[in-house]
Amino acid sequence: MKQSPLTTGIFYLILGGFFTYLAIEDVNTGGFGFFTYLLILLATMDIGSGIRLIFMHMRLKNGQKK
Repeated sequence: MKQSPLTTGIFYLILGGFFTYLAIEDVNTGGFGFFTYLLILLATMDIGSGIRLIFMHMRLKNGQKK
């Protein structure tokens, strides 16, 4: 079964939000460290990928209508 880009994009956005939450909690408890920067990097990549996949889904849907 093939997953749509919309489902995968939403999953990546949720994962990015979770990593952002973990990074905020880590800064509040121990300040900035290597693990915090790693979480920020993961959140940035996940949110960027999620947005890109959602836009790809919209382009595919608009292409099928024409």
